[in-house]
Formats: sequence, structure tokens, C-alpha cells
Amino acid sequence: MTGPTPIPAPTPNPSAPPPPRTGWRWIERWDPEDEVFWRETGERTARRNLWLSVFSEHIGFSVWALWSVLVLFMGPEYGLTPADKFLLTSVVTLVGAVVRVPYTFAVALFGGRNWTIVSASLLLVPTVAAFVVMEPGTSFSTFLLVGLLAGIGGGNFASSMTNINAFFPLRKKGWALGLNAGGGNAGVPVIQLVALAIIGYGGGPRVLLGIYIPLIVLAAVLAALYMDNLASLQNDTGAAKDAARDGHTWIMSFLYVGTFGSFIGYSFAFGQVLTNQFGRTPLQAAYLAFLGPLLGSLVRPLGGHLADRYGGALITLWNYVGMAAATAFLLVVSMRRSLPLFVSVFVVLFVLSGVGNGSTYKMIPGIFHAKALSKGLRGEEAAADGRRLAGAAMGLIGAVGALGGVGINLAFRQSFLSYGSGTGAFVAFLVFYGACFAVTWAVYVRRPVAPAPDNLAAEENPQLSYAKV
Repeated sequence: MTGPTPIPAPTPNPSAPPPPRTGWRWIERWDPEDEVFWRETGERTARRNLWLSVFSEHIGFSVWALWSVLVLFMGPEYGLTPADKFLLTSVVTLVGAVVRVPYTFAVALFGGRNWTIVSASLLLVPTVAAFVVMEPGTSFSTFLLVGLLAGIGGGNFASSMTNINAFFPLRKKGWALGLNAGGGNAGVPVIQLVALAIIGYGGGPRVLLGIYIPLIVLAAVLAALYMDNLASLQNDTGAAKDAARDGHTWIMSFLYVGTFGSFIGYSFAFGQVLTNQFGRTPLQAAYLAFLGPLLGSLVRPLGGHLADRYGGALITLWNYVGMAAATAFLLVVSMRRSLPLFVSVFVVLFVLSGVGNGSTYKMIPGIFHAKALSKGLRGEEAAADGRRLAGAAMGLIGAVGALGGVGINLAFRQSFLSYGSGTGAFVAFLVFYGACFAVTWAVYVRRPVAPAPDNLAAEENPQLSYAKV
């Protein structure tokens, strides 16, 4: 007598989707393009995650910008030259750019809520380290090492944007991403304002650091209690490879260098330019330095909203015209050393960088959605394909864009070493903005396309959609 015939185990299918992830605060079904779903449950959940994401990213930006403020506290007793300080802020910016790539994919690997808890908690490391070493007599190499740690605050932007991109429908991405990024960017002027108050009342850098340590803990706790993970955000290494192979990822990276790279680079350098070129004291520089980053952060949602309405490519194109004009004017007033005009025009340049930040980031999901349509995909299939590639591309674009901040600080450093002012740097920035204008016009705006039948327009004329992305 024989036993029952054993049933062979099923052969694993490598292409099958991973099993659903379950647990506290995991959402299995998420379809923001379904208007009924969005109206009944989706919008409320997405907005809650957006506001908590803004708070966590805001603290991350503050920690990233920490050393742009701390260098203003570092008088002659610290033994650092202006070139040393520009190098220090350049290193912080560089690390913040590099870590944006792994932070982007951490959301899919661990979940948006889970990674927000981890990334917020990690901010304690550079903050506590700075609290320990911030005193005269500490070596420059130690300051550089601790500055490297502060760079992780720049990574929070990438993970936050990737997460929020998945929560919102395409028609609202410009507003949502602009608000998320603008609220995060505001961490730069806020820490400068807090530093201004502390300097004004005779406090030291450790008072500033002591204020932010409990805020970091609060951000992690709020994320743990009220944020959600989206199970649909599966870890997709193929998306990263596909995004890296797509030429638009690198074109948008170049354009984002001009907008966000300008914002973060000027945010880190503005106070130092005021002290070195115009002889302002740290307190006087702090009074002026926060204005540009503050307004640049506040208008970023406006840039996204304008891009939703008129098309990100067109807003970006004319924004670069404004940035080039403002830089040319800065070049003139820099040579004449007119402080009131210099500060006023620099603030205008900050505002334009904020508008451009919003419009360029709106372009990313629009471009990849247009490419999905050009491949013949429609409806939710096209939206899902666009979200997949846009989410992966955002990490790369955000990382390369942040490298612009490194370039700006290094350009100012070399300009002060060579000419004793920032004039040489402004010449380089003017040329670069001209190149950004030319690329935007040539790739996304230049070719008007004649109307075509609906079923052929996307497939035969993919350029048709780009001017409106």
C-alpha cells in the first residue's frame, strides 16, 4: 500500500509582486486617481501625512543648515579663515546631496512612516555631536567631521518628496510637492531666526542646539503615532535603473541645480558674504541673512501652483530669465558695494529660486506621465508607470540639484581668495543661468506641435505634452 502522491511545491515566480505587507499603519489599497476614493478617504489621509512630513523635513533642513548658522558664532578665537568656513559649509552640502539617493529608496524598502521615524531620529547624532565640540580650541578637522554628520539632514527631503509624491493624484502634485518642499526649505530661515534671537540675547551656539534636540524627538514621535506606510510603494530597483537611463532625469537634474542648488547654496553662503564683503558683524548678518531663505521657502508652493496652471516648463523658462537678470544686477551692485541694493536684489534672487524649485519639481511627474502615454499606456496604468519612474527619478534629481549648493559655496570661496569679493562667483552664476534657460527652451518649450488626433498625439508627438508638464 502506498501513501498519497506528494503534491510538488509551486515554482516561485520571480516576476510576481511581493506579498502584501501588513501591520500597524500600513495601507494596502491606495488609488488617488480614483476621484471617489480620493474624496471619501484619500484626501484626508494624504493631507495628514503631508503636514507631518513637512514638520519632519523642516527639522531635517534646519539640521542641514546648522553649520551655516554656527559659523557666524565662530569668531577669531576659533582660528578659522573665511575660506575654512566656506569649505565647511561646502562639505555639509555635499553630504546632504549624496545621501539623498539612498534616502529616496529607503521609503519603498521600509515604508514612508517607518523611514520618517528613523530619519528623524538620526538627526540627534549630528546635533548632539555639535553640542559636544562647539567650543574654541576644537580642531578644524573635528569641525569638518561633525559637519559631515549634519549632512544627513539633507537626505530627509528626498525621502519625504518620494513618499508624498505617492500619496497625491497627478492633478495636485504641484501644490502638494511645492508645499512639502517649501515647508521643509523653511527650516533654513527658521534656524537662522532662532540663531538671531539667541545671538541678540547673548546666548551661545549650545543654546541653539539645545532647542532643536527636543524638536527632533517630537518629529519622530509624531511620525510614529500618525503617519502611514503605503504598501503599493514596493522596493523597485528596476525603477531606479530605468530612471537613471532616461535622459530626462539628467536634464531635470541640471535644471534643478539652477533652482534648488541656488537656494541651498545661497542660504549657506549669504551670511558669510555679508560679513566678508560688507564687513557686517555676525548679529548684523543674521538680521539680513534669513530674509532670502524665508521668502524663497514661502513661494515654493506658489511655483508649484503656477506650474499646475500654466505648465512647469513655461514657468521654469521665464523664471530663469528673472534669475539671470537678478544676477547681472547683483554683479553691478557687488562691484559698487551698495549693501541696501545688494540685499534687496539677493532677496529677489532667493524668491525666484523658490518659484523655480516648485515649477521644476512639478515637471518631473508630468514628464514621466507623458512618456507613459507616449508608450500607449492609459488611465491608471499610465499613472502608475509615471509614479514609479518619477519617484525613483526624484532622488537622483534631488541629489544632483543639491550639488549646486556645493558649487556655489566653492565658487564664493575661490572668488574671495582670488578677488576679495564675490564678484567672480556672480559671473559664473550668470553664465550658468543662461545655460539653464537654453536647455529648458530647447528640450521642453521650443517645438510647437500641430494638433493631432487624440489616439496619435501622445504616441507620435511626445513633445506635445512637455510644454505643459
